[in-house]
Amino acid sequence: MHLFVATLGYSRRMHIRASLRERQLDWFEGMEGTFLRFGGVPTEILFDNARALVEHHDAVTREVRFNARLHAFARYWGFNPKACAPYRARTKGKDERGVGYVKRNAIAGRRFASWGAFIAHLDQWTREVADQRVHGTTGELPIVRFADEAGALRPLGGRAPFGQLRDLVRKVHPDCAIDLDTNSYSVPWRLVGETVQVVVLAGRVIVRHAGEVVADHAACEGRRQRITDRAHLAGLVGAGPIRDTLLVPLPTSALLRPLAEYEAVAGGSW
Repeated sequence: MHLFVATLGYSRRMHIRASLRERQLDWFEGMEGTFLRFGGVPTEILFDNARALVEHHDAVTREVRFNARLHAFARYWGFNPKACAPYRARTKGKDERGVGYVKRNAIAGRRFASWGAFIAHLDQWTREVADQRVHGTTGELPIVRFADEAGALRPLGGRAPFGQLRDLVRKVHPDCAIDLDTNSYSVPWRLVGETVQVVVLAGRVIVRHAGEVVADHAACEGRRQRITDRAHLAGLVGAGPIRDTLLVPLPTSALLRPLAEYEAVAGGSW
């Protein structure tokens, strides 16, 4: 499991994305998820020297050669890429400390029923804990300082993601969910039976109805899982606790019983 952690320089707000791989695509989706969460693009981004992004970085001359697609990605979004100095931990302190902070405070000592439950936990923890804590360096809440920083970010302007955008149509099932890539994602129960637009981009599953966003989930990288926002069931009679579940097909043998077993229970022959 890999953690992508982006930290804004002034406010120290964080965006976290967990993935099972560390491909270039995962880096790009992490960055685009960061832009979406904060509503804009910074003028400069400092990167670790990941092989997926940096082809060469001379520790003596400081010469850097970024991957061609990273250059294209940076031009597309309009930011200046910079690489951390090799073997100089101080230049990448915010992100490295951020990763450690996430591991210690959001993950350590916890167990999760599924990958979907883990992703949902990270999203909630970021909003309710990381954004709301008093930061050790600034002495202020990141979400409060962000009010002064937001204006320095370049607006997204409705720009589509660098990679391929998936724009789909789905019908809401009676269980208050839509199906996508074997997984199901909840939507408000009042939309059961309605047709909705589903946009998959930058690691998010965004559901729209009548021009409004009605659901926004982190995309699940597992299979046959149910991702539920309990707010979507508010006011539904009989709605009880719902867990993220992994659907595992039963073997055929478990579904078949000899007729003799039924005869023993019923007390007669078939």
